[in-house]
Amino acid sequence: MKTRNLILAVAATIVCTLTGFQTKTQAQTAKELIGAGATFPYPLYSKMFDVYHSQSGVQVNYQSIGSGGGIKQLQNKTVDFGASDAPLSDEEMKGMPAPVVHIPTCLGAVMLTYNLPGNPKLKLTSDVIADIFLGKITKWNDRRLTSLNPAAKLPAMAITVVHRSDGSGTTYVFSDYLSQVSSAWNAKPGKGKALDWPAGIGAKGNEGVGGMVKQTPGSIGYVELAYVIQNKIPSALVKNKSGVFVEANLTSISASAAVKLPGDLRVSLVNTPARNGYPITSFTYILVYENMAASGRPEANAKGTVSLVNWMITKGQQYAAPLIYAPLPKAAADAAKKRLALVKYSGKKLL
Repeated sequence: MKTRNLILAVAATIVCTLTGFQTKTQAQTAKELIGAGATFPYPLYSKMFDVYHSQSGVQVNYQSIGSGGGIKQLQNKTVDFGASDAPLSDEEMKGMPAPVVHIPTCLGAVMLTYNLPGNPKLKLTSDVIADIFLGKITKWNDRRLTSLNPAAKLPAMAITVVHRSDGSGTTYVFSDYLSQVSSAWNAKPGKGKALDWPAGIGAKGNEGVGGMVKQTPGSIGYVELAYVIQNKIPSALVKNKSGVFVEANLTSISASAAVKLPGDLRVSLVNTPARNGYPITSFTYILVYENMAASGRPEANAKGTVSLVNWMITKGQQYAAPLIYAPLPKAAADAAKKRLALVKYSGKKLL
C-alpha cells in the first residue's frame, strides 16, 4: 500500500509539473496581436495576417487608420505595433516614449490619376505636377501640359485637384517627392502626413480620393498603385531624374530601391536616380519599440509581434507581388532581419 501511494504521489507531482510547464508555455505565446496604421499596405497585410493566423493560430487585429494614427497609437501604447508609409522624422523619434525600430515590409508607389474625356495616357513632369497641386496650372489645355501631350487633345477645362483630407503616409510620400523636385513646394507646404493644401478638395483614404476623381470631370489626384490597378483607373507616366517617362509597376518600383540603405532603414526612395525607376516610390514600415517592454504590453505579445514581423519579411513576401506590391529586394530583406534582431524585451532576445 505504501509503495502504491508513493507511486501515485510521484505521478501527481509529474502531472502538476507538466501542467505548470504547459501553462507557462501557453502564457509565453500571445493569441492575439493588435496593430494600427497605414492604409496603403492594408490589402497585403490583410492577406498576410489571414495566412499567418491559419498557420500559427495567432489572430492579428489590424486597424487601417492611416500612418499618422498608427504612430499615435504606438506612442500611446495601445498597440503591439504601428505601421507607416513614412519613416519617423528625428523630431517624431524624440517624441516617442522610447527608441523605435523601422522594419520595411514591401514597396509601393504613388500614382497620379485623373478624369478627362477619353482618359488619354498622360505624360507628366515633376515641375508640372508641383504647379498643378500648387494651383499655378489651372487649365488642362495649359501650354505646359499640351506640349507634353500633343496627341491627347486636352480640353479647355478647369483642373480640380483632389488630395487626402486625413493624415496619410501616401500624402507624406507624394509631398516628399514634390519637396525634392520643387523649391516652391519645399518652401510651402513642404512635406508631411497632413498639409495645408494650397489648392483643391479633400477626401479620406485612397478610396475617397479615387472616388472623388472618378465622379469629378477635370480632376486629378494621387493614389497608391494597387488601387489604380485593381480599379482600372487611368494613371500618368512620370518623368524621372534620368529623363525617362516611367509607368509605375513592380519592376520600376523595385528599381527605385537599388540604393544604399542607412543603418536604421529610415530612407526616402523618391526622385530615384535609377534610369528605369519610378520616381514616387516608398517602403512601408512596421514600427516597434526597440525595447518592447516600453510598450506596456505583455512579454508574450512582444514575442508574438517579432515572430509575426519576421514571418512577414521572409515567408510572407510571396504574397506581395500577386497583390501588386513589390517584395523587398534581397539587400533590404537582409537589412530588415538584422534590424529586427535588435528588438528585445527588457534585455531578452526575441528572435
